[in-house]
Amino acid sequence: MKRVLIVDDEESILTLLAFNLEKAGYDVQTATDGLEGYELALKNKYAFIILDLMLPSMDGMEVCKKLRQEKIETPIMILTAKDDELEKIIGLELGADDYMTKPFSPREVLARMKAIMRRVNSRGKAEDEKENSREELVEVTIGEIKIFPELYEVIVRDNPIEVTPKEFELLLYMMKRVNRILSREQLLDAIWNFDYAGETRIVDVHISHLREKIELDTKNPAYIRTVRGFGYKFEVPK
Repeated sequence: MKRVLIVDDEESILTLLAFNLEKAGYDVQTATDGLEGYELALKNKYAFIILDLMLPSMDGMEVCKKLRQEKIETPIMILTAKDDELEKIIGLELGADDYMTKPFSPREVLARMKAIMRRVNSRGKAEDEKENSREELVEVTIGEIKIFPELYEVIVRDNPIEVTPKEFELLLYMMKRVNRILSREQLLDAIWNFDYAGETRIVDVHISHLREKIELDTKNPAYIRTVRGFGYKFEVPK
């Protein structure tokens, strides 16, 4: 049975989520403040963590940041009562896999959890096959950028670079569709899997971060080009 940690200081939210997750077959553990949730996540193995932003002792942003610094890769969904785009973007950049704005549907929480865990499981299977040499792995190469999908590794100008899971997915998706114009809405649907209508700023932020990591000149990018009025295009550098 998969174990899920819910960290929220609202008793009604804890009860609602715990009831629905247990009904769906999950083993649920709860915490009511950030520090308690952080310590539980360090000591125990969970399949998923649901984390509120506004928490006593340690807020959700700090909990998420510290867990990722400790190399805890458990998928995290952030809950926020704030309909604030910046809060959501910061949460995703700190390593969260998804977010939900309160009030929410427990059914949608479950659907998103399952989608995220499917991706994580696929990634885990790929990691288990690392015995294969790099030369034997399928790679995607454009210009001076190489991606090894099964290793979750990105090489730029012969140097490995660190990317977040979403940055990796976004870069791989665009490189596999080289020279195709991709709308922000298309990228949102493909990488985040759900409809974030009106929140395309999330794509722009991730594109900006990728450019900082792969481009020699972010003001005149050679790889990820902006197509005004449409979206973005990954090009073979001239």
